[in-house]
Amino acid sequence: MGNGTLDGAVVAVAGAGGPAGRAALLRLAEAGATVVGSDNDPQRLAEAVDAARSAHGGATVTGETVDLLDPAAARDWAGRIEKDHGRVDGLVHLVGGWRGSASFTATDLADWDLLEKLLVRTVQHTSLAFHEALQRSDRGRYVLISAAGATRPTAGNAAYSAAKAAAEAWTLALADHFRKAGGEQGPTSAAAILVVKALVHDAMRAERPNAKFAGFTDVKDLAEAVAGVWQKPAAEVNGNRLWLTEKP
Repeated sequence: MGNGTLDGAVVAVAGAGGPAGRAALLRLAEAGATVVGSDNDPQRLAEAVDAARSAHGGATVTGETVDLLDPAAARDWAGRIEKDHGRVDGLVHLVGGWRGSASFTATDLADWDLLEKLLVRTVQHTSLAFHEALQRSDRGRYVLISAAGATRPTAGNAAYSAAKAAAEAWTLALADHFRKAGGEQGPTSAAAILVVKALVHDAMRAERPNAKFAGFTDVKDLAEAVAGVWQKPAAEVNGNRLWLTEKP
């Protein structure tokens, strides 16, 4: 067992309205955490929060529409969570987005403009907003979901892979902050990266019943891996890429 347990923990989930966010809300609530989700789509977020509450009667799951491209809004969100619940033990970053091209030379740099905001800026803003509260926690975790393409980019995914790589580098810098803050005793809080090839969920399978989705990670398995980050010592996960697919 690690230094963390999710029972009684307070965990924020950024990008909670998507399929991966829904799965994370469910799993974290099941583990006994108080979960605070955010998304830029109010209806999608409300549906995800209601689903988690319904599945786990008595679970404390709330949602708030937050513009994570606004650093002040991200800081205010972190502050409200700590004020309302007395602590923050985790931030799970599930804000996503994808743009690709048929070839490297066909890359549209407008894709980079979008992905830099979604995949990099939101990581910068949430990590800067939450790092102090996570350091104060005895089980703080910052969890980034990344893609194998950050390690081995393909020609048609230049913008996406570059944005993911930048997000990973930023998260590893946060991990170094936690390492240094822990001193000789080692970190009590951690920043970790979960790496997938791509994600799949039930609706995708229903739409493409003959597709194999080889190497894809089911959002339920991702949620299980997210919860598992609290079950390992901070020093074991801090600054590490935890692979949920085959390494390229």
